[in-house]
Amino acid sequence: MNVLSFVHAFFSDSSHWHGYDGIPTRLGEHVTYSLEALAIAAAIGLPVGLLTGHYGRGGNALALLATAGRALPSFGLLVLMFIWIGFGMLPVMIPLVVLAVPPILVTTYEAVRSVDPSPVDAARGMGMPESRVLFQVELPVALPLILSGLRSAAIQIVSTATIAAYVSLGGLGRYIIDGLYQKNYEKVVGGATLVAGMALATLGVFWALHRFVVSPGVRRSA
Repeated sequence: MNVLSFVHAFFSDSSHWHGYDGIPTRLGEHVTYSLEALAIAAAIGLPVGLLTGHYGRGGNALALLATAGRALPSFGLLVLMFIWIGFGMLPVMIPLVVLAVPPILVTTYEAVRSVDPSPVDAARGMGMPESRVLFQVELPVALPLILSGLRSAAIQIVSTATIAAYVSLGGLGRYIIDGLYQKNYEKVVGGATLVAGMALATLGVFWALHRFVVSPGVRRSA
């Protein structure tokens, strides 16, 4: 059988659409893991990136931190956390967050630093407090690049959240891990197709978000 035959066989099997191992259930678990990890990573990366970019300090430290975070193997970190902490969501969240923070952090920093200094200086000359300069002048201009960092982190999380299945949790990785163990390649290919589809859907969501939250003037100049 070729890949398309495996895909057709997987999605045409009605047993894959019902029950605890059905596609809706596994997809819901995968989305939950991904959203939780992205929310935690954004809560860490966005404030630090905005503040360091606004004040222009800590760029070298951020670059070093990002390089260290990207160098850590997600699967190895998952196994280490599972041995250290035990079963649960925390061992899964830690490697996903570690993976997602660097692109959010560095991209946010670079986005704020790349804002034209002329309107920033004018806002300060008018007596604007630093918080208003950041959120009313710098952030709207930096938003497209910040969203690109969030998009990159989200796609990495969606693709890597399959590792949750290695520690007996759910998600779309369940099809890949169980399929390999059972030598059921129909299930492996079906699970991989779902992950790829979810990554493409994530791109679509961020495209729509970009169109919705970024002002037309900034979009045209980007």
